[in-house]
Amino acid sequence: MMLSRLMSGSNRSLDLPCVCTVRLLDDSEYTCNVQRDAKGQHLFDLLCHHLNLLEKDYFGIRYVDPDKQRHWLEFTKGIAKQMRSRSPFIMCFRVKFYPPDPAALKEEITRYLVFLQVKRDLYHGRLLCKTSDAALLAAYILQAEIGDYDPGKHPEGYSSKFQFLPKHSEKLERRISEIHRHELSGLSPAGAELCFLRKAQTLETYGVDPHPCKDVSGNSAFLAFTPFGFIVLQGNKRVHFIKWSDATKMKFEGKTFHLYVREKEEKRLVLTFIAPTPEACKHLWKCGVENQSFFKLENSKQVRTVSSSNLFFKGSRYRYSGRVAKEVMESSAKIKRDPPEIHRAGMVPSRSCPSIGLRLSSVPRTRRRAVHISIMEGLESLRDSAHSTPVRSSDHLDVLTHRAFRETVISDEAYTPCCSILPTPVYDSNLELSFGQQVNGTTCTTKDEESDLAAPSIPDMETPPPALPGPEGSVQREPEPEQENTFLQSVLRLLAVTLCLLLALLLLLVILAESDLELAFLRDIRLTPEFQQFHYQYFCPLRRWVSCKLHPIIRLIDS
Repeated sequence: MMLSRLMSGSNRSLDLPCVCTVRLLDDSEYTCNVQRDAKGQHLFDLLCHHLNLLEKDYFGIRYVDPDKQRHWLEFTKGIAKQMRSRSPFIMCFRVKFYPPDPAALKEEITRYLVFLQVKRDLYHGRLLCKTSDAALLAAYILQAEIGDYDPGKHPEGYSSKFQFLPKHSEKLERRISEIHRHELSGLSPAGAELCFLRKAQTLETYGVDPHPCKDVSGNSAFLAFTPFGFIVLQGNKRVHFIKWSDATKMKFEGKTFHLYVREKEEKRLVLTFIAPTPEACKHLWKCGVENQSFFKLENSKQVRTVSSSNLFFKGSRYRYSGRVAKEVMESSAKIKRDPPEIHRAGMVPSRSCPSIGLRLSSVPRTRRRAVHISIMEGLESLRDSAHSTPVRSSDHLDVLTHRAFRETVISDEAYTPCCSILPTPVYDSNLELSFGQQVNGTTCTTKDEESDLAAPSIPDMETPPPALPGPEGSVQREPEPEQENTFLQSVLRLLAVTLCLLLALLLLLVILAESDLELAFLRDIRLTPEFQQFHYQYFCPLRRWVSCKLHPIIRLIDS
């Protein structure tokens, strides 16, 4: 009776639906109920139907596991098994593969969603640019969201009430207003969004979502995947750019990530990096496999299951399950329907700076936490708020004042990643962080999102070692002790696998020769002339020899 009650209670718990809440790009939320065994594809289809989205292959759903590690939801696997937490499940809808040419997208609704994502990248410091480009991009956003300049509605200094960029100055705000007033009049919201995307795609950090790591020398770096290839940001420059066609293989072992690069004269080079955790390294590897499959392959039939290691079945195996970029473009060209209605999100009051008064933002934010970081720390200072790094706690926080915030400046020099790049935080829909940096002797701030569920903080960092010397494209060589350890590990794995195979073969032979199992395939093997010859000429003499050797020992034990 008790057992039946327990089983019935278990069955009822399995029948209960899971509540999924997905935060969209405009910071609204979509909530639905799904069965506990529902696949990720089911939730994604419901979400795309809600958004009236057909060109959906560029997008994905993100979630964070209980260890604060970020993941992309796999559509071929169950939602509940991936989340490893209790319902309700909190996720985010984001651009997973940035289109190489946003203007080539067929539908306006798709361009609008990509516009929202790139606008977030600009606001959170992931899309780097000079002051002139930043002013133009901000003016496009202003035109798209409030329309033409109207003296009756837009008094002097109206652009200062909006937050488009991680850093502002009065000069920059005046320049934004000038462009909006005199150069963009008459431009429709869709036209302003398209111009914004065309300008953004020309920047080198378009589509970049950096993963923190270190090279083999211990220098901090950020790895990122773009529509065109694999890049490495280190110190204040981009030290590597590898086209997808030149990246022959990616693999990882523990926290170590390897990228194999094909160069001229059939030479192959290896770039090696160390991720913060094994989980972060695996996530980095999977993101690389997916991006390379999506942007490089001609069709999805070319997709193959890849392994993180060369040695038999050791390591993780993964297979990209979606369509590739060329198939998506061909499918988009066949779309024939009336353009869906787009409900553009307006600007909303900010709740993050009450001391400043009413300040509006096109990217809604929650409470703000500030951290002072020197420019000398570069990218190293941002690693604990990055895309794939679990959140770590810290008590060393230095809150910036309103005056420092108002004195922020974007340099007109060529961009440097260490100045303003800020990778995606753990919950990038509501997460807000800010940090101060020294640009041309002036303190400036950058802001990012802060989660309602977890408030990550950035620990104080010491100044990292200098950037890796050498020209762009130089290769980081693995030290000799590391090579020796890797070789020994490979030999031991080979010996272990060989021993297991021999034991399995011996067990099979014993079952064939000694067991009374009357299975059809065993009987067929026993009746073959080769097996009978092996049995009488080799196995039986070996069995008698082993019996003679063990007989005295057995008698001794019995006595």
